[in-house]
Amino acid sequence: MYAVVKSGGKQYRVSAGDELKVEKLDGNIGDKIIFDKVLLTADGEDIKIGKPYLESSVTGQILYHGKARKVVVFKYKRRKGYRRKRGHRQHFTLVRIENIER
Repeated sequence: MYAVVKSGGKQYRVSAGDELKVEKLDGNIGDKIIFDKVLLTADGEDIKIGKPYLESSVTGQILYHGKARKVVVFKYKRRKGYRRKRGHRQHFTLVRIENIER
């Protein structure tokens, strides 16, 4: 059984027991989190698609807050002597999916 949930402007395909990196969520480590924007659930041949969302929910537990690897942002204009090098580390939350309720 799996579901497609929306969080932080992105869509994720999840099933029970998966660990998922999502955009930073409010909450402390160990807190329960409920994803209520469920787009699709599937259990074998039985598929339910929302218009736009289903009435079901996906529950998970926050495992960790952290920062992703650095992304280098390099701006350059040729023949002008213009160079800018910056880095960015995006905050994320690691969530373990516990249950999918249909």
